[in-house]
Amino acid sequence: MALKSMRDTYCDTLLELAEKNDAIVVLNADLSSAVGTKRFEQRFPDRAFNVGVAEANMIGVAAGLSARGKIPFASTFAVFASRRTFDQFFISGNYARLNIKLVGSDPGIAAGYNGGTHMAFEDIGMMRSVPGIVVFEPCDNVSLKALVRQSAARKGCTYMRLHRKDGNIIYGEHEEFQLGKGKILRWGGDVTIFASGFIMVLQALKAAEMLEKSRVSATVIDMHTIKPIDKELILSQVEATNAVVTCENHQISGGLGSAVSEVLAEAGTGKLKRIGIQDEFGEVGNDAYLMNRFGFTAEKICGEIVEFLKGR
Repeated sequence: MALKSMRDTYCDTLLELAEKNDAIVVLNADLSSAVGTKRFEQRFPDRAFNVGVAEANMIGVAAGLSARGKIPFASTFAVFASRRTFDQFFISGNYARLNIKLVGSDPGIAAGYNGGTHMAFEDIGMMRSVPGIVVFEPCDNVSLKALVRQSAARKGCTYMRLHRKDGNIIYGEHEEFQLGKGKILRWGGDVTIFASGFIMVLQALKAAEMLEKSRVSATVIDMHTIKPIDKELILSQVEATNAVVTCENHQISGGLGSAVSEVLAEAGTGKLKRIGIQDEFGEVGNDAYLMNRFGFTAEKICGEIVEFLKGR
């Protein structure tokens, strides 16, 4: 049986929240089918707003709704949620101390056949620069549901990356999560892998299994929240293994790798290898091609880590 898609889990969670809280509203920029909120529109037609292909305006509407006490979840492709709405989200949402929950779907190579123009490799870097914001990326359906709930309960703006099409099973149904706190998925003594998101957490776990054949023991951590970053966990793992690797579906500059490197630099400790987009633009391709092209497969991650450890 096919897993429920991430977008279906996203919509289910919004529906559950909306049944209990009439402040929950949903906005889309003509992408309700793609992002998966069509069912919300059908259940709560007076609490769903399609602004058309006008992403910046969507944020303006969300700001107005937030100012009137609503909790707006505004969704579009990550490339538009970041590049096209940034000024409005920064000023009308964050500077104004409002409560907008911005959701960017199809981040990074998940844009697939939409190609390089639609591949947001820099959205986390942009959002991390906004004061007071929370930036996170769930890796499976369970973490998505839990973190969306926490986002709704938290006063203030958030940015979530949403892998919309497929589903993942990483966590058990009753696993607990906290925004700002990473989750240890497996323990090892030689290297710590910090990974984020639907694609890279799963590949990091597979890479850790491969590393065992080379007698390398790896800790794997789901760093679902990139801002605020879990400094305490990073430093405790550096003390345990010294060697740290980050894996992200994003430019290595500005995202998870940068956040971890800042913690290490300020503490003056640890050896770091960043795996992600290496200062490149995206391109058209299917999942298999793009995973291989940008070095996101478990095999390539494993190879990078082996070479990294040799050079220590």
